[in-house]
Amino acid sequence: MQQSLSIQHLLDELEKLPGIGPKSAQRVAYYLLNSSAEEANRLADAIRTVKERVTFCECCFNYAEADLCDICASDRRDESMICVVCEPRDITAIERTNEFQGLYHVLGGSISPLQGITPADLHISELLSRLADGKVVEVIIATNPDVEGEATAIYLSRLIKPLGIKVTRLASGLPVGGELEYADEITLGRALEARREL
Repeated sequence: MQQSLSIQHLLDELEKLPGIGPKSAQRVAYYLLNSSAEEANRLADAIRTVKERVTFCECCFNYAEADLCDICASDRRDESMICVVCEPRDITAIERTNEFQGLYHVLGGSISPLQGITPADLHISELLSRLADGKVVEVIIATNPDVEGEATAIYLSRLIKPLGIKVTRLASGLPVGGELEYADEITLGRALEARREL
């Protein structure tokens, strides 16, 4: 059956979103078609507002609606620790744990020669500038546990350690509820390295 041009345009745009294939795009499109005009307008307004108001924090490159994000602007955070992440969404994941009370720094990606992403493309020089005042005693590298994330972590460690700052890496290993027989060698190896006394 031939779609109307308006519906097809909506489907085409929805399919551009990450994780949305043709079937999911259809479900969302038909949901929007069956919802009230007010509900659809609220969604459109929310998208428009976030694009107009949200930018990047001048200090850490997290999402912000002011010059500084809420974390950098807070006087309750521990300024002696910076957790380095690849993307702003990584901050959200760490914040959900309620375990880290320091500051963050968003690189804006990982070093990936195959994709043409070099250290110069990331916010590494800004991180080094933040470390220059001597307040930071530990940098926690929380890049993804993949090839690009590991390369980025090693690169950062080689830059930061000579400054006399402690550099740590998030432990990685077996997920809770996982079974040993299904774990790959790298995951098992990391779990053994990061073992702790009970």
